[in-house]
Amino acid sequence: MGYKRKDGKVGIRNEVWIVPTVGCVNSIVREMEKNAQKYLNENIDGIYSYTHPYGCSQLGADQELTLKYLSGLIRHPNAAAVLVVGLGCENGNIGELKKYLGEYDEERVKFLVCQEYEDELAVADEIIKNLVAYASEYRREKCPVSELIIGLKCGGSDGFSGITANPLVGKFSDMLISKGGSTILTEVPEMFGAETILMNRCRTENEFEKTVKLINNFKEYFMRYGEKTDENPSPGNKAGGITTLEDKSLGCTQKGGKAIVEDVLSYGDPVKKKGLSLLQAPGNDLVASNALLASGAHIVLFTTGRGTPFGCPVPTVKIASNPSLANKKHSWIDFSAGKLLEGVSMEDLSREFFDFVKAIASGEKKAKCEMLDKHDLAIFKDGVTL
Repeated sequence: MGYKRKDGKVGIRNEVWIVPTVGCVNSIVREMEKNAQKYLNENIDGIYSYTHPYGCSQLGADQELTLKYLSGLIRHPNAAAVLVVGLGCENGNIGELKKYLGEYDEERVKFLVCQEYEDELAVADEIIKNLVAYASEYRREKCPVSELIIGLKCGGSDGFSGITANPLVGKFSDMLISKGGSTILTEVPEMFGAETILMNRCRTENEFEKTVKLINNFKEYFMRYGEKTDENPSPGNKAGGITTLEDKSLGCTQKGGKAIVEDVLSYGDPVKKKGLSLLQAPGNDLVASNALLASGAHIVLFTTGRGTPFGCPVPTVKIASNPSLANKKHSWIDFSAGKLLEGVSMEDLSREFFDFVKAIASGEKKAKCEMLDKHDLAIFKDGVTL
């Protein structure tokens, strides 16, 4: 049960988003969000502002990463309507952003440059009022599950992650793809050492070569900053029982199931093909999850052996690798893959999990992070700041 948008996409939430082009207006957009809550109604799932520290004093490819991310955020179908707020003097101003955004629905996306108005809050309030009215026209309706795009991500692992949570998500990915849906696998540094598993599953030679470049370019990024490419840097992974980078990488690739790799995406690129896509992004939880949503993921499936409360602008579903974590951090964890350790079969649990994710997509359930906070936004940065 989703929301069919005018551009042919399907959303799983009906929200209004306020997106700043630059961190200088963060306090302003938070105030806009606060003031706009009076317009909430039964047809709107929420009005949210998504702040970040970038957009000014960035150069070249570094600025491009920010503009590509913000464009993906603005295009996301979970947002029925969007207000983009600029300051007016930033490098990544609204004019530059529009070059990356491309064509857009002028009813759905509005722009506001704060320096152009005496009272930007009053102007924004009127714009948001109209955007809420526009968004309120949408209603949930039956949609094919093939419209779902699901991001695949793992956080801090433990010794059970490769036995329970990651294989469960891999099974889910295969099930969704078998029904015509799409999944996105990222965390390139956590593919190091297991990359040939993915390379051997590429649809064509072209995808194979793009996967080779994906891995090698990220290794060059590490080396450019004098970092090693063969170590697991996370203390949490080591404490959980992951002894080598290959251990972590083998768990990462499990989340992609057994599907053929159909495409390889650069950071900020939208999903173009059905099936499994690989995405350029780091292992960092917030940056990688946000990269998945910028490429169109409706939901991020996040496996964890350690636990984390964060949530990005789309539902970020936490899957615990063991029952102890699921019980201890029940306010964070959405689903326990630890049931596999208690005698439940993978076949039965995968069906249960598929129905669970579908219920979240249909609005019958909410991810725990949606009830805590879903404002965590992080953008990949690689370059000089003036």
